[in-house]
Amino acid sequence: MTTIEASAARTEGVPDDIARQIVLPEGHRDEEALFAAYAWLRANNPLPQVHVEGYDPLWLVTKHADILEIERQPQIFCNGGLDGPGTHNPILTNQAGDEFTKSLTGGSLRVMEALPYIDPPEHSVLKDIANDWFRPANLKKWEDTVRKLAREEIGKRLKPGVNEIDLVKDFAVFYPLHVVMSLFGIPESDEPRMMALTQEFFGTADPDATRADVEPLSAEAAAKQWAAATADFCAYFDTFVEARRAEPRDDLATIVSNARRPDGEYYEKRFAYGWFIQMATAGHDTTSSTLAGILELLALHPDQLAEIREDPARIPDLVNEGLRYVSPVKHFMRQATQDYVLRGRDIKRGDRLMLLYQSGNRDEEVFEAPTEFHSTRKPNKHMAFGYGPHMCIGQHLAKQELRIMLEELLPRLRSIEITGERKVVQTNFVGGLKNLPVRIDLA
Repeated sequence: MTTIEASAARTEGVPDDIARQIVLPEGHRDEEALFAAYAWLRANNPLPQVHVEGYDPLWLVTKHADILEIERQPQIFCNGGLDGPGTHNPILTNQAGDEFTKSLTGGSLRVMEALPYIDPPEHSVLKDIANDWFRPANLKKWEDTVRKLAREEIGKRLKPGVNEIDLVKDFAVFYPLHVVMSLFGIPESDEPRMMALTQEFFGTADPDATRADVEPLSAEAAAKQWAAATADFCAYFDTFVEARRAEPRDDLATIVSNARRPDGEYYEKRFAYGWFIQMATAGHDTTSSTLAGILELLALHPDQLAEIREDPARIPDLVNEGLRYVSPVKHFMRQATQDYVLRGRDIKRGDRLMLLYQSGNRDEEVFEAPTEFHSTRKPNKHMAFGYGPHMCIGQHLAKQELRIMLEELLPRLRSIEITGERKVVQTNFVGGLKNLPVRIDLA
């Protein structure tokens, strides 16, 4: 197991290197060591409270059943904080980062008005603004549009015959961004800017994604980059709110921009910003990570690729297994609002819990041979989209995008071969492959 030397840990019953491997962003560069750490905890100490230097004490929640138990009880395990909205950070940041965030906001950790920072009943009200748009019945009418975009991306990024490319940077990152931006109504000419901001937003701990205006070695560097990227997003989206209120269109931006409170007044712009940011980031990055991961897995399992090419009806199962195996959302944080006993452990009011979705998706008690990739796996009770009221609102759109791209690409994909070293994004939050050289033979 790789030793992470950047911090010390003080945890009874858990080796220091395992605690650091999971908590620290740099521990996620080595996926083999990371998943070995998850497996060790599930087998030996599935719900430990760890103390890693520079971070609050954290309960590491590694088991599928425990994550479900927490997720279905938002009144006991909250996002926003037991002392009121913005008193807890649902995304793990070190103590220096949280202090920096509070210095910008006047004491709040709620950096934007988005669903991950909000608890019911406010969460339900905000979610309802666009919940109907994301339902399968509505998304079905966008099926032809998404399929057209998939075909365009294949034609633009790949040529018939042999293609020597970086699977991530030359292919996988573009399509999900193009879909989300198109459905939003954002001009294609602005997509490079959205791409850069998304990578900065989720790459806060990755040296390769550090902004020029952020000192990369400072303790609060990740929080500074997060805040700067968020501010740039808000500045960009401000024009969209005014434009869609003045001239409504048939797009998601119009629905969000024109949402009104029960008293008939528009929501403040910051709520629209939150919606736009969460969809422009999570709606793109998680799907591109999953798409790249699925294609990598098919390169490693050419027999399964051949079987799917013969029977494309298996593609929805392939999508679900890809989501389970890749699990691009690695964690969210919750805070206990009261004392609670979980797996025999005494969780105290105010304690923080790190829900480890990647570990839950490899739980031996739920999945047979969980470390193996089986494109026909059924049942597949993965939690790649979370669970309960905080389950990802964009899950059906993500599945639709992935299914359609694979339906268009795989019948033409004669072979895919890995030709170089894989690299992953250095992050403990959302991410996956950063580089993967491949050789694609396209019919």
